[in-house]
Amino acid sequence: MSWVTVIWSMIASACLTLTAIYWLVWYRDRTAWAHLLFSVTAASTAAFAFCELVLMRAETPGEILAAIRWAHVPLFFWLVSITWFVRIYLRAGRLWLAWSITGLRAFSLLLNFLMAQNINYREITSLGHIQFLGEPVTVFTGVPNRWMLIGQFAVLLILVFVADASITVWRRGDRRKALMVGGSVEFFLLAGLVTSSVVLWGNVQVPIVFSYLYLGLVAVMGYELSRDVLRAAQLVRELQASEAGLRESEARMSLAVDAADFGIWIQDFARNKIWASEKWRELFGFAPSAPLDPDATLNRVHPDDRDGLLQAHARAVAGANGGRYQAEFRVIPPDGATRWLSSVGRVECDATGEPVLFRGAAREITARKHAEQETQRLREEIAHAGRVSMMGLLAAALAHEINQPLAAILWNTAAAQRLLRQPSPDLDEIHAILADIRNDDERAGAVIDRMRGLLKRHTIDTQRLDVGALVGDVAALVRVDAATRQVKLDVDVPGDLPHVRGDRVHLQQVLLNLILNGMDALNQASPDHRRVSVSARIDGAQIVEITVHDAGPGIPADTLEQIFDPFFTTKPNGMGMGLAISRTIVEAHGGRLWAENQNASGGAAFRFTLLAEEAGADLNPTGL
Repeated sequence: MSWVTVIWSMIASACLTLTAIYWLVWYRDRTAWAHLLFSVTAASTAAFAFCELVLMRAETPGEILAAIRWAHVPLFFWLVSITWFVRIYLRAGRLWLAWSITGLRAFSLLLNFLMAQNINYREITSLGHIQFLGEPVTVFTGVPNRWMLIGQFAVLLILVFVADASITVWRRGDRRKALMVGGSVEFFLLAGLVTSSVVLWGNVQVPIVFSYLYLGLVAVMGYELSRDVLRAAQLVRELQASEAGLRESEARMSLAVDAADFGIWIQDFARNKIWASEKWRELFGFAPSAPLDPDATLNRVHPDDRDGLLQAHARAVAGANGGRYQAEFRVIPPDGATRWLSSVGRVECDATGEPVLFRGAAREITARKHAEQETQRLREEIAHAGRVSMMGLLAAALAHEINQPLAAILWNTAAAQRLLRQPSPDLDEIHAILADIRNDDERAGAVIDRMRGLLKRHTIDTQRLDVGALVGDVAALVRVDAATRQVKLDVDVPGDLPHVRGDRVHLQQVLLNLILNGMDALNQASPDHRRVSVSARIDGAQIVEITVHDAGPGIPADTLEQIFDPFFTTKPNGMGMGLAISRTIVEAHGGRLWAENQNASGGAAFRFTLLAEEAGADLNPTGL
């Protein structure tokens, strides 16, 4: 029995079997280029094994030179297919280097056939026989051809290319692939390069048998591809089992969701498809038989809501909040009637942590959104009415404050007229009078502007606010009324407080209401104890706290929270809406408003907080 023939035939048969299997895989899926390249590698190994068998059976120098010449054809395809397999399978490696390797090996193959003998030997000088696997095989010596260095240099480039690709894959986190594919290619190529250099350049009389190295590399590559195929098959089985379970429970689930008026959807990441219930299709305006995919669904979402919806999806797929997803958005079905939907869902992952399915439910909330908009409009109306009411309480004091600059303007105008009647009027004095008229006019205008700002109908408009200026404007409005009531108004706002973000008019309304309430609490107090203090301080790094403290009798303990209820009032002519509106405004700005009795100094203190500018940079309150 010829063990050489048996073993080399078995190598070729195994490689050809792998060639057929993986070529069929590529034929069924023309995008699986790694499988096609592997089939080329396996076929090249089988052909090279045949050339080695011819060399071991050769009897003349001509037969040896011819066998070496034709062995370069499978060697070319073997080396090039490995290079591009690494590039495609690992998704790494420098493209220019892969093309350089391909071009250099093609040039080496061309030289091999253009030369008189081949690219490895210029001539064979001697033939001999040795025992190998229990039988005689041919060995030889010859004159090496220096052009052989071109092919060997190309192998060195392949080693550099694979090392670079393996490092990239390692850094990317897929260390098993880097070791299995990159490491095995490096080992077998380096072993083959060293062995061939010793045999060809050193004229060592041993059989040229490299196919066992090539077979080892084919085995590792085949194992990796087989592992991927088995993983894909496992995923298919899991998906089929999931689909079977879905079909079994669909009837029960449909009954439950129909009762709750929910539409159900399931996104399959592997196939990039969406299954949806009839109710969900109705909400989005899809026909019962219409194909669904993420792009078609996104096109039905209102353009202004798409980015937010995509971000919510991306956060869930990335694993934020345990893969849970929640969003409210608008859809525009083909009938053009915009609908508001509320959607919740959750991403499910496989054992490796890769997202597999995205399940969720959606329901229409258009009626609720319209109700919220109407509630917001009514709140704006009530807030506006509250500001008008407070301006009514301040009307007498504000009229007095405006009357003073108007009277001063009148007197200064009369004085200027008298000066102008003189033969030589004093121009410096007239300039001074005109300056006084200008100042008095600006003073009256500032009072009117503050009144107009508070009286006009207003929606939330957040901006950067200075706390000192905010408190100062309100103090200027109430100072005359405080003097009329014989109330001392103290303001203590440090200049180094951080700015806050909020709506100036609405926050002024809160302060105005709290200060007027504080002055009302002093109606029965003696003149020496009529005092309202407004102060501000930083509470922590991102919260500003503003306090309005009066020296009145305080608030009964059982009504400390009740005073914020709508229509609850302790005043004979009060509406009971001021504090309720104030709390709503503060909470819409991300803060809170509360009351407490000051046991040490007496009286009541109303405190509310606002976010500092950094903490409230993204604030967009919608409560009013």
